Amino acid sequence: MLEQQMKRPQINKKRGFYVKMKLLHKHGRPQEKSSCCFLRYYKWLLWLSLTLYFFTSYLITNNNNNNDKLTSLSKTHAFSSSKSTVVASRALIELTLNDSLKPRVNKIGLLRDLKIYVYDLPPNFNADWLANERCSNHLFASEVAIHKALLTSEVRTFDPYEADFFFVPVYVSCNFSTVNGFPAIGHARSLLSSAVNLISSEYPFWNLSRGSDHVFVASHDFGACFHTMENVAITDGIPSFLKNSIILQTFGVTNRHPCQDVENMVIPPYVSPESVRKTLEKAPANGRRDIFAFFRGKMEVHPKNVSGRFYSKKVRTAILRKYGGDRRFYLQRHRFSGYQSEIVRSVFCLCPLGWAPWSPRLVESVVLGCVPVIIADNIRLPFAEAVRWPEISLTVAERDVGMLGIILEHVAATNLSAIQRNLMDPTVRRALLFNTPIEQGDATWQVLSTLATKLGRSHRRSAVSAQ
Repeated sequence: MLEQQMKRPQINKKRGFYVKMKLLHKHGRPQEKSSCCFLRYYKWLLWLSLTLYFFTSYLITNNNNNNDKLTSLSKTHAFSSSKSTVVASRALIELTLNDSLKPRVNKIGLLRDLKIYVYDLPPNFNADWLANERCSNHLFASEVAIHKALLTSEVRTFDPYEADFFFVPVYVSCNFSTVNGFPAIGHARSLLSSAVNLISSEYPFWNLSRGSDHVFVASHDFGACFHTMENVAITDGIPSFLKNSIILQTFGVTNRHPCQDVENMVIPPYVSPESVRKTLEKAPANGRRDIFAFFRGKMEVHPKNVSGRFYSKKVRTAILRKYGGDRRFYLQRHRFSGYQSEIVRSVFCLCPLGWAPWSPRLVESVVLGCVPVIIADNIRLPFAEAVRWPEISLTVAERDVGMLGIILEHVAATNLSAIQRNLMDPTVRRALLFNTPIEQGDATWQVLSTLATKLGRSHRRSAVSAQ
């Protein structure tokens, strides 16, 4: 009979446990000395077996834990100011094993039966604004680009009675201020209200669905709230006549926000495909990138403006103060129309928030092969199914901008080449650019494929299902 007595050491609990054994006769009496050699051999064999068992169990458990860590940390670690240890969650988004195994959604079939009716509104709602060439080329021009693409799209129907969705083409971002040249959208609510009054009085479709299958574009700072300053946008909220509709907007955050309290889709800001093509044609033939970290844009030395608010939540000011004299950082405060030629020469492109979290730099960086460094807490990025943002970008917390140098140097020494390879994927670039006519997989195509998943909002589909 084998008697086992398992005791834990009292001196150091971290040493684990050991097994103390004494071999007894089957009747409980000690074995005779004549068989001591065999029993000693048997004792050590049993001891070895138990040791191997516990050691193997430890290795399996520890290996599983390590695998979990490796999926998120082994590619790149980054430092966080909130902890002294190396972490990745705040400073860097990395692809996890589970994410990498998720199948990409194939939505080609979803567009075959999709039908969209484009309202033919009077020119004061859209065409008249095109007299200013900037209207169709500035960063808010997705409202123009989507309209133009739909006019020649295969999903367009000229019969509104067979339409799943109705597109309302109102350009609200083409009224440029004579003072600073920025879009002035103070007229947006009244212009949109006039358009809704027109289509609801001349067509039956708005009233049938209460606007739930009608699509609008809000391609400026705070989207459906139609104001450029967040505090005013929140106070004004979304116009009541649009609250049942679908809003395509560049604004998006992961937390609750009044300006996305509506059925909405985050779209990328507009970047001209033609300008990208020309920049790539002039890029260095050897692909050399001689700028380590790049940013050109508004950086205030004293960020508090006359309204008492801090531009960029002081993030850009912190970057300028910390790295303005750092030779690794190419920081420029003045505008330069050909700045895409600088992006195509850069390894990392800083994309800090401005008044709103999003920026055209996100798109420009990706399509020109520069790793975007997103500095905008809680930002919701466009087309997450088509653009695997964790594979092509870095995310640095606003509070950690003082550690940008350490973070970027670490990435450059570890997994930079993998990120750059992912950036070269043509499907990623295509998904962020608006083309006319639509190209499969481009930004307008992504909008249509997402609309195809919202057919439950279509009055026509609901009426057919009810029959």
